[in-house]
Amino acid sequence: MNEIFFALFATPVGRCALAWNEQGIIAVQLPEASVAVSRARLQRRFPGARSAAPPLQVRRAIAAIRRLLGGGRDSLAGIRLDFSKCSRFHRRVYEVTRRIPVGETWTYGKLAARAGRPKAARAVGQAMARNPFPLIVPCHRVTGAQGWAGGFSAHGGVGTKFRLLRIEGAL
Repeated sequence: MNEIFFALFATPVGRCALAWNEQGIIAVQLPEASVAVSRARLQRRFPGARSAAPPLQVRRAIAAIRRLLGGGRDSLAGIRLDFSKCSRFHRRVYEVTRRIPVGETWTYGKLAARAGRPKAARAVGQAMARNPFPLIVPCHRVTGAQGWAGGFSAHGGVGTKFRLLRIEGAL
């Protein structure tokens, strides 16, 4: 059986969490209203998951996320993810999204074209809404045409998206 573990950790924007298994990171959770809410959300998403001390690769991911959220330029591209619960299209979109440089934004249309499906901007939007790896797959860097913010499903919604973009110097 593939056990799932998680850890909550402090960052400059609040307590984030990572969940992982043997294959890699399976989820990133941005700060919630409280630690109790974060823990409860993780338990709903991953019943039976256990809080654990992170192994080396997860500790490295945590350190990189902290640096990024502190204004660093870490791309997070080297963090190993487990895409096994993602559709082939979503995985492709997430892999391409990881190429968006820190401090830049791409439109849903540009991302769709780069993922090989130029007419699939709406489908890209759906992939972003279901992104289990925010920050590592930087969905906050994806915007609508003509500067429209698009959505953001993390706690705080579009306000959180703008906060992340400001930290990265994209706004």
